[in-house]
Amino acid sequence: MAKKRVQRKLDKWKLKQWYNIVAPKFIGSNHIGLTPTDNPESLIGRIVETTVGELTNDFSKHNIKLKLEIDNVTGDVANTRFIGHEITTDYLRSIVKRQTSRIDTNLNVKTKDGYKIRVKPICFTVKRARTSQIKALRDIMTETTAKRASELDFEQFVEEAIVGKLSANIYRKAKSIYPLRRVEIRKTEVQVVPPHRMAVASITPVEPVVTEAPVEEVVAETPVEEVVAEASVEEVAPETPTEE
Repeated sequence: MAKKRVQRKLDKWKLKQWYNIVAPKFIGSNHIGLTPTDNPESLIGRIVETTVGELTNDFSKHNIKLKLEIDNVTGDVANTRFIGHEITTDYLRSIVKRQTSRIDTNLNVKTKDGYKIRVKPICFTVKRARTSQIKALRDIMTETTAKRASELDFEQFVEEAIVGKLSANIYRKAKSIYPLRRVEIRKTEVQVVPPHRMAVASITPVEPVVTEAPVEEVVAETPVEEVVAEASVEEVAPETPTEE
């Protein structure tokens, strides 16, 4: 009876390798995590989310989420670039109070080195403000953010937006119009990257490290000649007839 042939299925996970995801240099080049793939080129474009608290080991910064994109792979290291940040929804809900005013604004700014970023500042007043006061506060947030972006390069501006220096600057200028309880940069999004920055990201070579399995040396054995021992056959001479 013929045996049924069974084909073995290849385990795709055994073909994949692990790559270390690293944050941008201006954030600290900290290790974020690991990701598996069987083709390093497929890593480029992947979106990674983490928090400032995880990168700095500061529990008070866990409400700030960073959005990073893998732009090149070198060896077993996947380098990322900053594409935006956002404050968590539960944190925003915790600072919203009754009988107060929440003032949002949304503007596009351009940094000194040519990056275009959408910035969304937000502030909360101590008590409910009038319409004219809300308009004046929104104008101050817009003017301060746009001016600060034109004075700084991309990395400096993003650092100020994440750490809180930009929101502190807005607070100092706006508190004279109406008492404020909190000012935050709710969200940032990178809209346009300068062409020279895009070229640097695309030229970076992809050099995966392939771990080869140790090859066992096979010693070729010398062929053994089979020696067949032939039994010697003695020739028996025919007996001569004896005369009676």
